[in-house]
Amino acid sequence: MNYRKFTADHLFTGSEWFSNGSVLITSTEGEIIDLVPAAEAGEGVANYSGILSPGFVNCHCHLELSHMKGIIPEKTGMVDFLVRVIQQRGFDGAIIQKAIEAAENSMLQNGIVAVGDICNTPNTVEQKKQGRLLYHNFIETMGFIEQTAAQRFEASRAVYEQFARLYRNPSESNSIVPHAPYSVSPALFQMITHFPGNHLLAIHSQESGAEREFIEKGTGDFHRLYQALNIDISFYKPRSTGSLPAYLTHFLPNQSLILVHNTNTNKEDLEYIAHCPLPIGNLFFCLCPNANEYIGNPLPNIDLLREYKAAIVVGTDSLASNHQLSVLAELQTIHQHYPHLEKSELLQWATLNGARALELDEVIGSFEVGKKPGVLVIDEQFTKVERLV
Repeated sequence: MNYRKFTADHLFTGSEWFSNGSVLITSTEGEIIDLVPAAEAGEGVANYSGILSPGFVNCHCHLELSHMKGIIPEKTGMVDFLVRVIQQRGFDGAIIQKAIEAAENSMLQNGIVAVGDICNTPNTVEQKKQGRLLYHNFIETMGFIEQTAAQRFEASRAVYEQFARLYRNPSESNSIVPHAPYSVSPALFQMITHFPGNHLLAIHSQESGAEREFIEKGTGDFHRLYQALNIDISFYKPRSTGSLPAYLTHFLPNQSLILVHNTNTNKEDLEYIAHCPLPIGNLFFCLCPNANEYIGNPLPNIDLLREYKAAIVVGTDSLASNHQLSVLAELQTIHQHYPHLEKSELLQWATLNGARALELDEVIGSFEVGKKPGVLVIDEQFTKVERLV
C-alpha cells in the first residue's frame, strides 16, 4: 500500500490537540492509517505551517439558492429577507445549475467534506450525482394552514423521491423536515415526524425576535410575512408555552434534531431542555453567524449555549444570506465575537460535532483509523484553509 504522511505545527484530531511532532499517515485514497511520533514515521513526510485538521462539516446550507448571491440587500431584517427569497428565487434553469456547481466547487475548496443541505426543489440532484461531497438532504416542507397539510406533504414527498434514487438506502441520507415553527401546522408536523425512516431532522429555530414574538404573543412583524403571502392567519392562537416547547413535543425519541440559527434562544429555553423530559433523542444547535449578520439578526448567545453544554455545530446558510460558503469564515466570525473560546473547541464544532449531527461520524469528523475525514491545513489566524486530501 502507498502512504501519504503529513505533519504541521499543530495537529487537531477532531476532539483534541495531538502531541507536537506527530505524523498523520493516510492511504492515497485518504483513509486514516495511523498517528505516530515523527521518529517512527520514516521518510516522505510533508511538513506544513499551521494546523492539520479533519475536513469541515457544513450542517446547514441551501445549495439550491446559490444563484441568489448578492441579490438580497444586507440587514433587511428577517421578514423582508423571507419575502424577497420567496419572490426572487425563480431563475432560468441553466443559471441555477451553473450557480449550484460553482457553489459546490467553493465548498470543496474551503475544506468542506459533508453538508446538511435544505432542499425545496430537486434542483441539486444532478450535481449531487457526482458524489464529490457527502450530503444529508433535508427535504423541506411548509404549510401553516391545517387543511393544506396533506397536499403540502405530498409535494415534498415527490421531491424526496427524486433524491431517494441517488442512494441505496434512501432514509440514511434523506429526510422530510419542517421549515420553521411559524410555517408548519400541527397536522403537517405529525406527517413529517411519522414519515417512515425520518430519523434525522432540522428546523429553522428562534432565528429572530419577531419569530419569538409571533409564536408566543401572536403579534409583531411576522404578520407582514403572511400578508405578503396572502395567507389568512386569523385562526392562530399564541402558544401558552415558550416557542421551543411549542414544537419540540411533535418529535419522537428515535429522532435527532438540528436547531438552526438560535439567535434568540434564551436561558428559559435551555432550562426547559435541561430539566424537562424531552420527547426527542438528540438535539444539536447549529450556528450560522455570517448569515445572522447578513440578514440583520444578532448572533446567538454562544456562552449561554456552552453553559448548558449544548451540542454546537456550524453551518453557512445560503448564498442568498452569505458572501461565501466557508465553515472557516464562520469560525473566524465566532472567534472575533468570542475571542476567549479555544480554537480546539471551535474546530470540534466544525468537524466531529458536525459529523455526529449528520450521523456520519463513523466515516468522517476525526483522525481515527479507518475513517476518511479529509485532511486540511489551516493557518493559525483562521483566515486560510488548504485541502490536502
